Amino acid sequence: MAVLQRKMASAISALAGIAAAVTLSMSAPAFGQTKAPAAGKGEQFFPVLVYRTGAYGPNGNPWANGYVDYLKLVNAQGGINGVTITFEECEFGYATDRGVECYERLKGKNPALFQPLSTGVTFALTDKTAVDKIPLITAGYGRADSVEGEVFPYNFPLMGTYWTAADILVQHIAKINGGFDKLKGKKITLVYHDSPYGKEPIPLLTERSKLHGFELTVIPVTHPGVEQKAAWLQIRQNRPDYVFLWGWGVMNSTAVREAVATGFPRDRMFGVWWAAAEPDVIPVGADAKGYNGLAMQHSDDRSRIHDDILKLVHGKGQGTGPKEEVGTVLYTRGMISSMLGVEGVRQAQLRYGNKPLTGEQVRYGLENLNIDAKRIEALGLTGVMRPIATNCRDHEGTRTARIHQWDGKQWNVTSDWYEADMQIIRPLIRDTSSRYLTEKKITRRSCEAEMKDAAAPAKAMPASAKK
Repeated sequence: MAVLQRKMASAISALAGIAAAVTLSMSAPAFGQTKAPAAGKGEQFFPVLVYRTGAYGPNGNPWANGYVDYLKLVNAQGGINGVTITFEECEFGYATDRGVECYERLKGKNPALFQPLSTGVTFALTDKTAVDKIPLITAGYGRADSVEGEVFPYNFPLMGTYWTAADILVQHIAKINGGFDKLKGKKITLVYHDSPYGKEPIPLLTERSKLHGFELTVIPVTHPGVEQKAAWLQIRQNRPDYVFLWGWGVMNSTAVREAVATGFPRDRMFGVWWAAAEPDVIPVGADAKGYNGLAMQHSDDRSRIHDDILKLVHGKGQGTGPKEEVGTVLYTRGMISSMLGVEGVRQAQLRYGNKPLTGEQVRYGLENLNIDAKRIEALGLTGVMRPIATNCRDHEGTRTARIHQWDGKQWNVTSDWYEADMQIIRPLIRDTSSRYLTEKKITRRSCEAEMKDAAAPAKAMPASAKK
């Protein structure tokens, strides 16, 4: 771990990374499945929107490396049922306009899907992808109301939205204080990136504050988040009981440093899952000890899939980043995000055949995911993630998380699993998605017939199937 910290600290300090357009075309022998269609041929294109440089590079790099390494792993194991993955990176620097430009440039290559890793880009692309019929996976980010597949047929906020995250944080604070009734009179401050990303949790936190009587203060921080002295002066004056951090990139480590400077206890800080990784605490050194964050399914857990990547990708000189990075929080996040897209294609192949698919066909697969415990074991992800199952009305698939805490050297899980309370979240989804329908003058899908149709094919991936 000490070697990892030194190497990551060096990488973070240098904001290293190369924004390159790379197309992967690795061939490997096709493999067979018992009683499954014959292995396919052809290429399935995965666009990869990245930001490897600038203020968001320290966090964007490990995510992108995990994402791309997984695509390489799948090809090394025979592709998606014999279909070779190709990909191309497009650097957009976390700028919404440049992210949209990447989309427009790459959408003509028959992409399976897009994963923008930006809530701002997600908002900008939502209308476009619905017209172009290209799925948009926003695993752990994006529009919280896009859980509703009847309104957002091409958005997939898989594994958790910011309303899920905010709800779980409030649940945790209630638990450590002895119950929701003990929140009355407490002060919670949200320090957030002044962007669509940072603003997403506010409706849920506002609703929870009304229900439980805690005082909510929200403090925006302008891009890129390196100037926060005014925000933390306000925190020192208001003396909140807890601070929730909704930051990204260098904003996160800056916030922890300012907490140190103002004397705010790190063990009363809780970051969203994009503010709870190694680049957020290593630059601060020993003073970051005690800082808490959400672990979106995984922490810095290691499993068989990491060993597979080290052997079949890094071991053959194909690694995208430093091998010491494999298994860190954001690397694993990117790897899982990549896996979700691949499994969406694989699921769609059960219906449309083992061949390159259109975005519209891949949408079917993403809307009928059933990654159960057996499939997780087959993927080598046991202990890293929990089962996820989607349908026409639920594009999130699962809504659980834990808390982990930085001990100065590594992350340690400090809570049981929490599940977001849909009795509180569902009305918010209904109201905001209905407003979207009215604003855009579009017709709501009827999921009933589609769900009956989707139930006809076998949904579960055979546990014996290779990755």
